Amino acid sequence: MASTKSLLSSFSSWLHHRSKDLAPRIFVPPLDSCSFSSPIRLENQVVLSRRHVFYASTNDTNAASSIPLKSAQDDYIPMPVVMIDQDSDSEATIVQISFGDRLGALIDTMKALKDLGLDVAKGSVLTEGSVKQTKFFITHLGNGRKVEDPDMLERIRLTIINNLLKYHPESSEQLALGEAFGIKAPEKKPDVDIATHIHVKNDGPKRSLLCIETADRPGLLVEIIKIMADINVDVESAEIDTEGLIAKDKFHVSYRGSALDSSLSQVLRNCLRYYLRRPEIDIDSY
Repeated sequence: MASTKSLLSSFSSWLHHRSKDLAPRIFVPPLDSCSFSSPIRLENQVVLSRRHVFYASTNDTNAASSIPLKSAQDDYIPMPVVMIDQDSDSEATIVQISFGDRLGALIDTMKALKDLGLDVAKGSVLTEGSVKQTKFFITHLGNGRKVEDPDMLERIRLTIINNLLKYHPESSEQLALGEAFGIKAPEKKPDVDIATHIHVKNDGPKRSLLCIETADRPGLLVEIIKIMADINVDVESAEIDTEGLIAKDKFHVSYRGSALDSSLSQVLRNCLRYYLRRPEIDIDSY
């Protein structure tokens, strides 16, 4: 009986040590060899950083790999957004740029704006989730005033988009200018009839709010304001948003110091829709 117990004890001890040898091992390199982020658990894998993938191993071989794990996000191109805001600050024109988390310091963009005779008074960077938004407060270099001229606002917009195409060429797939100057043109261009939406509503007794959403193209802002000038509609302020291939613009407008009545609102919508469906673009607009 004693010999049987001794034999079982020996077998149990041997099995305990043997199970340690058979257990899966995870190789982890020294702390100074990689940058850790929050672990992401995948099937049979533990990703501890963006640059290293560590595999479980049942033998004594080194299981570390420096090859990044390919995922669907590797091919994802974020939507570039350029927003020009004339309402939020009475002293400066605000320009906000985002392209996912790919934007750097934008030093070259600031230089390009200064070459237009503008001064970047201040700037800020805001990160929301995976999107980094860079905001510039711009004034005229000579008099320190905000930008009011529509031609200059369009030059600012196109300058920023051209810089995106230059320093982030992959953005051409998501921008209207990528058709002519990008390394890869957009695969699908928005249908103007489907993409175009025009709304006018009163925003108090003295002004109306005009909202335009349409396919983007160079010179769009200038032509819209010229159309309004032709029917004596005054533009008090504007917000110009370029979201990939779509332009989303808002204008506070008035007619002789009052909000637009229903008849003039209909005329404005008809004129804008006619132009947006039949654009006449000179190549110099690019």
